[in-house]
Amino acid sequence: MLKIGFYSAKLFLQGKLIRDPAYFIRQTTIGVSIGLLSLLLLVQIATPLCIPITVSSLVTGMVMPFLLKDFKTK
Repeated sequence: MLKIGFYSAKLFLQGKLIRDPAYFIRQTTIGVSIGLLSLLLLVQIATPLCIPITVSSLVTGMVMPFLLKDFKTK
């Protein structure tokens, strides 16, 4: 398992893992921005901090597969 992880990290750092790195970075940035925006909006509500973190994590987790549905590796 670790061998696969190291091999994938090695290919990623060499630039041989992702077909279109600009697409991956753009979609990931959009997903992170949505998660951060939802966190900042939910923190404004007077609730314990664990609730906005949990909800924004769920939102980000639901959005990322949709954003990366056309993601291709080599």
